[in-house]
Amino acid sequence: MGTAPVEINAGSDATVLSWVLDADPGTVQQAQRTARSPVVSGPLALMPDAHVGVGSTIGSVIPTEAAIIPAAVGVDLGCGMSAIRTTHTASQLPDDLHSSLDAIANAVPAGFESHDEATPQARDWLRANPLPDKKAVANKAKEKMGIQLGTLGGGNHFIELSLDNDDNVWVVLHSGSRGIGNMLATSHIKTAQKTCKQQGRDLEDNDLAYFTDADDGFAPYVADMLWAQSYAKANRKLMADAVLRALRSATGLAFDEADRVDCHHNYAEKETHHDKTLWITRKGAIRAGPGDRGVIPGSMGDDTYIVTGKGCAASYHSSAHGAGRLMSRRQAKREINVDQLIEDMAGRTWQAGKAERLLDEAPTAYRRIADVMAAQQELVDVDHKLTAVLNYKGC
Repeated sequence: MGTAPVEINAGSDATVLSWVLDADPGTVQQAQRTARSPVVSGPLALMPDAHVGVGSTIGSVIPTEAAIIPAAVGVDLGCGMSAIRTTHTASQLPDDLHSSLDAIANAVPAGFESHDEATPQARDWLRANPLPDKKAVANKAKEKMGIQLGTLGGGNHFIELSLDNDDNVWVVLHSGSRGIGNMLATSHIKTAQKTCKQQGRDLEDNDLAYFTDADDGFAPYVADMLWAQSYAKANRKLMADAVLRALRSATGLAFDEADRVDCHHNYAEKETHHDKTLWITRKGAIRAGPGDRGVIPGSMGDDTYIVTGKGCAASYHSSAHGAGRLMSRRQAKREINVDQLIEDMAGRTWQAGKAERLLDEAPTAYRRIADVMAAQQELVDVDHKLTAVLNYKGC
């Protein structure tokens, strides 16, 4: 069984409930600081993959009542995962997947790349889901949000072709709300900081600036946040559809969809917990209520898990979102070499020619996902363990 959470006193009657097995002092201190915010209503839940983030700890679940902390929700609003089980098994795949990797790369722009123009599907979505306040968005951002809808981005975002224990073939991808989500979030974070300064609110960290529902900035932030979360989900859907089309072209197989799971892991949502209506901010965490399905990836050289939530009340029906970094990107580039990354990626088709540019995403920069899953057995049940045979990242 997984470990029970450790209760950590944060002072001022604030508490952190931690499922982390190896929390470093900086992670704990940052979580304690967030827990002491006057708008946090109840213990902060710290997931097994927690590590230091901007303002608030990545891997934390933050309950607030009639208030929200924009920087805790983060700048990649709605970032999350999709996993699609296809109608094929491993034996049907070609022995060499390099043509499939090339097809995916041609179909889905990554890194700083985007589509030359918005796809018909992107235009349809944007017409059906207009920005809440177009005047608040710069023309350059409005132009980008069309051509970036259906694109991967960089960093830890990825697309994989994976096999479960029954050799079923899955497509797994990780991405969020791209440049428009970042722009909206950054603008509202600055407004929250200005609001707190004007109101004379004491902040232990400027990135813990918040809106109460009485503030003028609250409703516009919530509207933009929810819109960006929907954009992120649409972004993943358009990419997944494009990947399936690319695989059909590269392999000659049908690649029909048998099942699809999608979940945010950087977002906020109004929920009821402990008889209170709260905003639950999951900064690097997924919802794991009874029956909720989720996708929890490891590093680019590790496994991914398809899970069903158990509805643990102490975690606000939440679980970890991934492996969690052990090294900063700078440290990883300094301490990990290309030979080590190539060894860790043995057995996968990947962008080996770009290994030097992927060192900050090397498996040794992350926790082992199996350890994270072992620590949260009271939070989720594992339905499938997926092992990647192909990995594509923006670099």
